[in-house]
Amino acid sequence: METLERVPARQGRAVRLNRGQSLRLINTHGTQVLDFWAFNAADLREFLSMEHLRASLGRIMPRAGDSLVSNRRRAILHFEKDTSPGIHDTLVAACDIYRYASLGCRDYHENCTDNLFAAFRAIGLEAPECPAPLNLWMNIPVAPDGSVSFEAPVSRPGDHVVLRAQMDCVVAMSACPQDMVPVNGKDCDPKEVHFQLL
Repeated sequence: METLERVPARQGRAVRLNRGQSLRLINTHGTQVLDFWAFNAADLREFLSMEHLRASLGRIMPRAGDSLVSNRRRAILHFEKDTSPGIHDTLVAACDIYRYASLGCRDYHENCTDNLFAAFRAIGLEAPECPAPLNLWMNIPVAPDGSVSFEAPVSRPGDHVVLRAQMDCVVAMSACPQDMVPVNGKDCDPKEVHFQLL
């Protein structure tokens, strides 16, 4: 059986995927958002792009069966499986120190942007930038007037998605540290998630 790896609460991890290899991402406790990025291993300036993805799909949420495209409009991942209700976010940028400052945080707060860079450094790479992530299980409803709200996930413990690499790539994951709005559950308590290389 494939090894179950852990992304600790508030931290990030990065791994390399070979073309054709799949990755299972598991919402272990059901309430945790996972910020997710993918970069072309041969050229880190090509990466999974939310703005290009929305144009490609013609909608704001990817579904199982979709190709997930890069900023060069090429398939970088295939969305193979989703056992959750399918509520994911492509609109919201990764949290950073400026986001927490705007929420009233005066001291340093762990954040997904820093987690991306730290996760890359841990495997000997330097991320060229922090693109907008695919926010798995993040629940950002869009109202008829165009306004958005930050709500608790509707996923359940053990829900998972499977993504298959369409090119050799480097993927990064951040167990979102957000504890000032309820995107990680009504208790605002970030938790660990798990992943498996298949």
